[in-house]
Amino acid sequence: MPRKPSTQPNDVELSILRVLWDRGPSSVRQVHEVLQLGRDAGYTTTLKMMQVMCVKGLLKRDESTRPQIYRPSVSEEHTQRHIMRELLQKVFAGSTRKMVLRAVESGQIKGKELAEIRRLLENGLNFHFWKGHE
Repeated sequence: MPRKPSTQPNDVELSILRVLWDRGPSSVRQVHEVLQLGRDAGYTTTLKMMQVMCVKGLLKRDESTRPQIYRPSVSEEHTQRHIMRELLQKVFAGSTRKMVLRAVESGQIKGKELAEIRRLLENGLNFHFWKGHE
């Protein structure tokens, strides 16, 4: 049986989404110019990826203008929450405690981010995303 296509963006799609979240609605050329700063890819590759992302529902295209303008279908926050939910289930068996412990143990949380997390915990902020999990 064929595998169901993922609705979650892959790494290349995420890099395109990041450009659009940062810049706002943009043409393929504008997105491609930003992507070129970090990797070597052809314009036609960027164009094809963005067309596929439209089919997958990750992007919307305004065809009433030339050049066509693309924008994300969902917000950065929505995408992050969706990916975190999948990661939480796949890797941590639904345990937010384990996920947070591993994040802290990794040493990647520093300075202002750690202070902000402490403040949120001290204030007892209840994240609806975490409800129903450890």
